[in-house]
Amino acid sequence: MTGLICAPRLIGLIYVLASAASGADGPLVALSVRNQPPHAQPDFRIDSDLVLIPVSVTDARNHAVTGLGREAFRVFEDRTEQKVVHFSCDDAPVSVGIVFDSSESMTGKLQQSREAIRRFLEFANPQDEFFLVEFSTRPRLTVPFTGDTGAIQERLLYAQPKGTTSLLDAVGLAVDYLKHSRYPRRALLILSDGGENHSRYTETEMLERVRESDLWIYAMGIYEPRVGFHSNHPTDGQKLLETLAEASGGRQFAAVSLVDLPLIAARISLELRNEYVLGYHPANSIRDGKYHHIRVSVAADRELTVSWRPGYYGPEK
Repeated sequence: MTGLICAPRLIGLIYVLASAASGADGPLVALSVRNQPPHAQPDFRIDSDLVLIPVSVTDARNHAVTGLGREAFRVFEDRTEQKVVHFSCDDAPVSVGIVFDSSESMTGKLQQSREAIRRFLEFANPQDEFFLVEFSTRPRLTVPFTGDTGAIQERLLYAQPKGTTSLLDAVGLAVDYLKHSRYPRRALLILSDGGENHSRYTETEMLERVRESDLWIYAMGIYEPRVGFHSNHPTDGQKLLETLAEASGGRQFAAVSLVDLPLIAARISLELRNEYVLGYHPANSIRDGKYHHIRVSVAADRELTVSWRPGYYGPEK
């Protein structure tokens, strides 16, 4: 969902709640945690009514906009305006899964794709952690969580274009592995031509998983022109990456040419590290377990683009 920037996500940023709770009269949240591997990201059940929305804001040049105050934002849930009671903007560590397309359709595109990942990693914080999922006929976790960005780049030197494209299965594998992240700020970076043709997951199934997950998806798309269509008409691959990214509150960037990829990667990396987090208590406190739609706007005297997670599933009774 886009409209004006700083990087968005939504419900479930428990680390903000936990830090706020230390100064509160009572606990803000109660957590239900299942058995997890060491350093796993717990599955949280939110018993507080505080909803947190990460929001990213960019200008007409796709540069991150910082320095906005709480009064600049308006938040709506199911068309009802909400009162923002929490506001923050910081550069906290992030856990990122890189989902890299090495299928046959990427022939001739891998060198610039490797360079794009290198530029993305250049802007990493020392505390950030990354993992790598490569995919062609099937997805493979080729580099588990690491703070060594060189390990990611070294592995990509061996990537060779071959096989069909299991994009949705690769996203599913990455979403599952992100549950073991060290940090609550979590994102996927997908680099692909979007040409899905070999997954067990359907688009509908994967969209549902993304909506239920607390993560952002940013996608860099490399698309072939479609003969017989207007140049602005999106390809099927572009539509798929746009849909996945927007369902998470992230964005899809289409590369006009391969040389654009490194610049796009740098912009995504900076956007991930410049987020606003808005919190509110829903005016409608009914616990029905339904999906609630979110809209965020920014009052400004210039043209901006805002990204945020478009909704969340509320708690049940």
